[in-house]
Amino acid sequence: MCGFLLRRTRDPHLAEDLAQETFVKATRALLGWRGENAAAWLLTIARNVLIDHVRRSRRELALPDADELGVPALHVDAVDVRDALDRLPERHRKLLTLVYLEGFSLVEVAAMTGTKHATIKTAVWRARSAFAETYGGVR
Repeated sequence: MCGFLLRRTRDPHLAEDLAQETFVKATRALLGWRGENAAAWLLTIARNVLIDHVRRSRRELALPDADELGVPALHVDAVDVRDALDRLPERHRKLLTLVYLEGFSLVEVAAMTGTKHATIKTAVWRARSAFAETYGGVR
């Protein structure tokens, strides 16, 4: 869990603070725990604590237009990637989203799903293959 928070925040002190907050919330919610996978339960709480932290610390700034910065508009490839993801079966889409978009490690995904690391590794490999095949057809 600390590794997940550290990868997301890139600040060891903030990651430790968020991990501490995670354990405090987990202790308070222990009576509501239904006996499912403890690691997945803690990772979910850590993710929610991180989201709450980002929401609390978010400051809105007036940004200049993209044209002023010389930044191109949304690239067509990003739309193609999203379209290819939407065409995948739910299991493949969920695995690829957890690993590549949300940044969970294979070990963390295995803990969340209650499966073995090797099984997740193979499933992600298959999901990537299906994505490559689908993405090739989109382009």
